[in-house]
Amino acid sequence: MRHDGLAFPEAVEQLAGLAGMEMPRPEPQEAEKYDRLKRLADALEAAAKWFEIQLHSAAGGAALAYLKGRGLDDRAIAEFRLGYAPPTADALRAALTGQGHDEAILEEVGLVRRPEDGRSLYGFFRNRVIFPVTDKRGRIIAFGGRILEGDGPKYVNSPEHALFHKGSVLYGLARARANIAKGERPVVVEGYMDVIALQSAGFGGAVAPLGTAFGEAQLLELWKMQEGDAGDQPPILCFDGDNAGRRAAARAVERTLPLLSPGHSVAVAFLPDGDDPDSLIRRGGGAEVKLVLDGAISLIDALWDFASGGRLLATPEQRAGLWADLDSKVRAIADREVQSLYRVELRRRFDATFLRASWTPRNGRGSQKRLILSGPRPTAVRRSGVLQARIMLAVIVNHPVLFDALSETFAEIDIPVAWEPLRRTVFDLLTQQPLDAKALGVHLELSGYRPQLEDILGPATTDHAKFVRPETPDNEVLAGWRDVWNMAHRRGLDKELAAVRADPNRGDDKTLERISRLGERRIDLLDAADIGDEALVRDDHQDIVARAIADALRVPPRDPLADSMTEFDTAE
Repeated sequence: MRHDGLAFPEAVEQLAGLAGMEMPRPEPQEAEKYDRLKRLADALEAAAKWFEIQLHSAAGGAALAYLKGRGLDDRAIAEFRLGYAPPTADALRAALTGQGHDEAILEEVGLVRRPEDGRSLYGFFRNRVIFPVTDKRGRIIAFGGRILEGDGPKYVNSPEHALFHKGSVLYGLARARANIAKGERPVVVEGYMDVIALQSAGFGGAVAPLGTAFGEAQLLELWKMQEGDAGDQPPILCFDGDNAGRRAAARAVERTLPLLSPGHSVAVAFLPDGDDPDSLIRRGGGAEVKLVLDGAISLIDALWDFASGGRLLATPEQRAGLWADLDSKVRAIADREVQSLYRVELRRRFDATFLRASWTPRNGRGSQKRLILSGPRPTAVRRSGVLQARIMLAVIVNHPVLFDALSETFAEIDIPVAWEPLRRTVFDLLTQQPLDAKALGVHLELSGYRPQLEDILGPATTDHAKFVRPETPDNEVLAGWRDVWNMAHRRGLDKELAAVRADPNRGDDKTLERISRLGERRIDLLDAADIGDEALVRDDHQDIVARAIADALRVPPRDPLADSMTEFDTAE
């Protein structure tokens, strides 16, 4: 097929003859269908040859000058089999019927048309430069024509027929196919001249849709040709840098999202405003194009840029609108794993752009989870230590089954800035779906958090809080975390009470009322954590209030947890 340019049935028939084998006789229906398709293909091939001859005739002088003016040499013109359709309405029909091609076949493939008033057939392509369109095997299946002068659309294409389905064909694919198989990166551009210019300049993977938007069948065909290389070198969708180009790129991104799968994506590149690949090559050569293609951005970068660019994002409502827009687009991704990772990454970008490094839960109990854009953090929480953050992160990563019980606490703890993206990613993943420790670990490693995990789950945490280890029963994990939580909040309360002790009026009613409020806030925080039984919380509250009052009045305080928490105090 490649050596002689034959169709599959023709190639089989030729090889059978060389081997002395008899071809199976097709059924009459199949034979008739094959014969009809062959006559369509023969007519199209004959038309392509006739158009080529016309280009190099006296009548084609203006068309040839146009192509030369666009920077094409004789070699490119010959390799892409460019041609010319003269303005005479009957010239093509007369030439092809004179060769024995049936008028009905010519009409079926769109080479000629019949007027509504029933007059004689006329040529569909007239006074146009002709670009033959082939299938991926290199067989002519259609034509595109660019008008040289006069009225009419700038470009026209053959109508669809038995051999030509516009949405599944890419111009230049027959030539690009071998290059892509060798590792050349596919580049999808807008038009015929762009493909010719890029392929002639050494970008052998250049292709273009035929006057329609780049679609599903075309993208799947490119991925298929890339085989295992698609993830490393995703096809680049190259657009004009003006507003129309950006709108076209945004539409292409949305059409691509449902097709994403592990290892299969696209990248997006923009030409300088006012340029197309053809003009860029003529001005600066292949180096200019390479700069554009090397600057291609990933699909997720393009999605973020299109959603966030050019919109007001000054208020929480406007920012919430951005997130709703992003989330609705991500939901279009059919592959659950890719969808999940897209949502995590976009949430990370959203939070890093708009949120302070703090999380605050809703008031009240339960497993309601959300982030807010502003608002003070509780003083006691703000003053908690690094070890507490280590322990809490280790608990959730090793025991994600406890996330619902600990989520509000998880949102309140203070945390080093370096670990904040990890916490947000964990929160987002476990809010979306239940995951066991192994699955959560895989998600986090794929998101690039291996160094943080090795730090948080290392001896610096497990030597001081053995209960965080994966093998610890859940009830012991909860009990261990309760002790850490109580200790951290007691420290915050102690610091506030230090200010009370410095008050000369520390024994008056106003100061005692303030101490009581501190105790009430302490129990509210414990209650919001949703991790302890009510009797324990009440007893602890009574002890804290008693200790606070005694401490304010300089009476030696009682601390029943001091001995058990020495290990954590020393570590911190």
